[in-house]
Amino acid sequence: MISLKNVSKIYHMGGEDVYALRDASLSVRDGEFVSIIGPSGSGKSTMMNIIGCLDTADEGDYLLDGEHIHNYSQKELAKVRNRKIGFVFQNFNLLSKMTAYENVELPLIYQKLPSSERSERVKWALDQVKLYDRKGHRPTELSGGQQQRVAIARALASRPSLFLADEPTGALDSRTSTEIMGIFQNLYEQGNTIIIITHDEAVADQAERKVRIRDGYVSEVAV
Repeated sequence: MISLKNVSKIYHMGGEDVYALRDASLSVRDGEFVSIIGPSGSGKSTMMNIIGCLDTADEGDYLLDGEHIHNYSQKELAKVRNRKIGFVFQNFNLLSKMTAYENVELPLIYQKLPSSERSERVKWALDQVKLYDRKGHRPTELSGGQQQRVAIARALASRPSLFLADEPTGALDSRTSTEIMGIFQNLYEQGNTIIIITHDEAVADQAERKVRIRDGYVSEVAV
């Protein structure tokens, strides 16, 4: 599904070239659960942005579902993000004036799905995270864990080929973090492909594979 080959991302700062990623290679098969772990400034956010088609590499090649991404226009990248990747972020990225239902439905509206299909998908997704009974609540009326579950439902509703989670437990207490990781574990057991970006060893250890990144270099870790 995912193949990064000798990928580098270079920033030009103060007349110098600074490598956020240096010759990084990574392969992820369909149905794998992979964690990418590293400290702040290690390059893991840059890697997430490239995998998630939020940014492009300066060197190397990235294939997603067999398609070369590096030549895509911004419009084409947006289409890939919308249809193939389910994002889950540390700070949830929910719209405060919308209900849980409306937040989950919004990407489906962008995909121009008919109302009946949107309704079915939203109900199914909120049922998956056990929050359909809170569908009318706005983010401020939900706990942090509930907001993250809505964010996961929003990703689920689009039926992506890849779930990409950036520090999904970073804003949560330990008990709620365990609940959220349990949801990801269930998604993995259902055959979904999941990549979690984290600085937390305990979170990273729950993946099938663990990849470490430091100073822009990538290395596999035995789990």
